[in-house]
Amino acid sequence: MSSGILIVDKPAGWTSHDVVGKVRRLAGTRRVGHAGTLDPMATGVLVVLVGRATRAAEYAEAQRKGYRAHIRFGLTTDTLDIEGSTLSATVISPSLGEVLAVLPRFMGKIEQIPPMYSAIKVNGRKLYEIARGGGEVERKPRQVDITRLGCSGPLDNGDFVLDVECSKGTYIRSLCADIGAALGCGACMSALRRTYSGDFRADDALTLEEIERRGAENCLLPADTLFGNRPALTLGSPAEERAVRNGTDVVVPGAAADGEFRVYSKNGEFLMLGAVENGVLRTIKSFFEV
Repeated sequence: MSSGILIVDKPAGWTSHDVVGKVRRLAGTRRVGHAGTLDPMATGVLVVLVGRATRAAEYAEAQRKGYRAHIRFGLTTDTLDIEGSTLSATVISPSLGEVLAVLPRFMGKIEQIPPMYSAIKVNGRKLYEIARGGGEVERKPRQVDITRLGCSGPLDNGDFVLDVECSKGTYIRSLCADIGAALGCGACMSALRRTYSGDFRADDALTLEEIERRGAENCLLPADTLFGNRPALTLGSPAEERAVRNGTDVVVPGAAADGEFRVYSKNGEFLMLGAVENGVLRTIKSFFEV
């Protein structure tokens, strides 16, 4: 099985791990992972890494992500979404103007308290396992970065729509609940779709049915797609390629400048993500087959 990246349009009701399990069967390999967990109720872009591309997980997770969320005002739940048990309910709902007025509070670098219904571990136990047993533990705030936050609506059912761009680790459920708290009426998330992750867009994502029909091998994007914002550097000789494959630093006087590069062999094989400093190339992460 070749290595590469699958851009999956995750269906509602599936966990991210469910998707990985399905891709393992379709691709015929155990070496499959994903970048950036989506809640079961969420749909949209899930970056799935196959084979040697799993080595790029940290880079895929670091990409900025976009979401379209539905927010329901006047309802709070224990899970911070509509699938949880109701904690409070009111018919009070803000106007669009009132919502827009509080959104600037949630822009930029802010702190979030992770929800109890999340996969974060405390003392070796996942928070959602503790929550399902009726427990609750103190959670430390985490800093996240929200670079775009807009709102439209209301929809026919009264929900509003949030458009969000944010850093990894942002809980959109928590964002909805916090906006509701700021407005004094409470809120929860009623729907969620990841619209993009880095350069990977929902319009380019494939359903699991499409991947099965076409064959996983035919749907893979090359691993170097993740590093399209780095310049390419092609090695000039077999000796340089041997050194790179052995993990040895290489003098590359032809490199235009210091920085990170996508490094290729003379025949075009993507070998690694590398860094050049003072004309010397070192390995950051290799992707060639051993």
